[in-house]
Amino acid sequence: MPETSLQRSEHQPGKPNQNAYVESFNGRLGDECLNEHWFPTLLHARTEIEHWRREYNEDRPKKAIGGMTPAAYAQHLANTDIIRPGL
Repeated sequence: MPETSLQRSEHQPGKPNQNAYVESFNGRLGDECLNEHWFPTLLHARTEIEHWRREYNEDRPKKAIGGMTPAAYAQHLANTDIIRPGL
């Protein structure tokens, strides 16, 4: 495996609280998108998932990040040099 700055993290089976934010996101994706649509083609699935992703990131403010949308929060962090997208 090539060397990167990413670190792999393993969580104990049956312990979703160890990775709660990912479990929460996966639950929302399933409940609000995947379980609500029938995808007759891969293109249809990609289109619906992309529509949901954009709405989730660009149109829904989150209390945990000060009432900002995830997209606005990411832009805020990028502008303050806390993170740099793409690095």
